[in-house]
Amino acid sequence: MKYEIIGNTMPAVEVTFDRAGEAMYTQSGGMAWMSAGVSMETNTRGGVLRGLGRMFAGESMFMATYTAGRPGSSIAFSATFPGEILPVRVEETGGLVCQKGAFLAAEDSVKLDTILTKKLSSGFFGGEGFILQGLSGRGTAFLEIDGNKVVKNLGAGETIYVDTGNVVAFQSSVKYEIETVKGFANIFLGGEGLFLTKLTGPGQVILQTQNIGEFAGRIAGMIPTGGN
Repeated sequence: MKYEIIGNTMPAVEVTFDRAGEAMYTQSGGMAWMSAGVSMETNTRGGVLRGLGRMFAGESMFMATYTAGRPGSSIAFSATFPGEILPVRVEETGGLVCQKGAFLAAEDSVKLDTILTKKLSSGFFGGEGFILQGLSGRGTAFLEIDGNKVVKNLGAGETIYVDTGNVVAFQSSVKYEIETVKGFANIFLGGEGLFLTKLTGPGQVILQTQNIGEFAGRIAGMIPTGGN
């Protein structure tokens, strides 16, 4: 298959299939447009338990698979928030762990699994729930970046602290923990909340400049209430 990233502010990725039988999948409702010659099948992709796991991870329970009926047919998947679409060759990463909402679409040969966080504190306070998503296998996956992407390559033992909403994905070799912000004044006056994500190398970390949770909070604060 071939692909092209279209647009800057609200991008889409358009995939052109080289041969009949090639397939892409996305969460339900992720398709923007497609040509004639592409068929769609919607199911839980792996069974009800996997579907439920994806639902708890912030994605839809059902996934849609689009299969080319002839060479040259095409399909596009669009971003849901201003930012970027990042193509990733999954086999070159050794496996990726993604935050909820980061997965946009992938080739049929890419496996999408749910991952339980190893520490209870990470599940409660990590901003990602108990379940993250894992990408493995071979092929190309597309991740949705809110704002702009920032890539950090961590050496062995190197640590970075990140606001939980700014994490997109990291290689499976990266250790993921949650730490409490130290200091009474920092907690209540620092504006960063109680917890930060601690990522320790070796491995690559993909971050985003836009924190959708903070953005939504600012918008909500501007909405007039019934008493105003």
